[in-house]
Amino acid sequence: MFDNKEKTNIEELGEFGLINYLTKNIQLVQKSTVKGVGDDAAVLNAEGKRVLVSTDMLLEGIHFDLAYTPLKHLGYKAIQVNLSDIYAMNGKAEQVTVSIGMSSKFPLEAIEELYEGIYLACEKYSVDLVGGDTTSSKQGLVISVTSIGYADEKDIVYRNGAEEGDLICVSGDLGGAYIGLQLLEREKQIYLENPKIQPDLEGKDYIVERQLKPEARGDIIDLLKEIDVKPTSMIDVSDGLASELLHICKQSNKGCNLYEEKIPLDPMTFETAREFNLDPTVCALSGGEDYELLFTVKQADYDKIKFKMDITIIGYITEPAAGCNLVTKGGAVHPLKAQGWNAFKSGE
Repeated sequence: MFDNKEKTNIEELGEFGLINYLTKNIQLVQKSTVKGVGDDAAVLNAEGKRVLVSTDMLLEGIHFDLAYTPLKHLGYKAIQVNLSDIYAMNGKAEQVTVSIGMSSKFPLEAIEELYEGIYLACEKYSVDLVGGDTTSSKQGLVISVTSIGYADEKDIVYRNGAEEGDLICVSGDLGGAYIGLQLLEREKQIYLENPKIQPDLEGKDYIVERQLKPEARGDIIDLLKEIDVKPTSMIDVSDGLASELLHICKQSNKGCNLYEEKIPLDPMTFETAREFNLDPTVCALSGGEDYELLFTVKQADYDKIKFKMDITIIGYITEPAAGCNLVTKGGAVHPLKAQGWNAFKSGE
């Protein structure tokens, strides 16, 4: 990626020189940020609100493949993954810290590109980068992001609040990120077998972007506030729809009926899944990395959300004894099973 450019060895700068270089242009935008980068710790002002904190780690070879992941996209995605967790609590994300472990194979220009994506995401979502760490790594690139958000106690939504009769809703569409990954993996294998063949991703922009550059759904949180709907439970879809819905049901001690025909699928996701001989429904249920919001609302809120274009009602919550079920398009009822991605599964 950088063979044709002049490279700058990071050792020339040293750790503190690198930090200063990467953070010299940071401009703080949140009132809650009292002190950002430049001291032993950031100083934040919660102003009587509850503080929400979430951390995610991305490891090269486990969570991303640099063969087809541009560093700028990776930096952007690393922030999105974390902001999504704050939004899933019905909170407002305002700060992040970013820690990077990298090997000597990365020149300064590569890290600059990574941080371009990080800063782009922070700017788009009005989030302040207030700290972090850099270190050397012998295991490839490691990115750890901690997001900090705020909410009034009365507004926080947990996973355990679903009640019998609540409607199950999801934002956006599902399965696209997983299908995008299958497409990228296929093109990588073709390239490895014959480097003269260029990747063919024409017409597949949407699903590739769903994998490489997801968008956290802070806009859905704003929409729910605008229409005066507070979910009874909520979670973000990082490990697949089935896994996340089962989390809500288990923590709420409830069952559910999920209707296959209601699961939102983009036409490109559906068509490309078929090209790969994959069941589009299974991709939505178990694919993961969509970073949409899955939530439940009271039936009394039905009229407020039924015509909202980016929210789909996909089922309802039942009594615990009814179990967690998937109702197929043909009307058959099957136990809902999670086959989502397992971070500790051998070979993953």
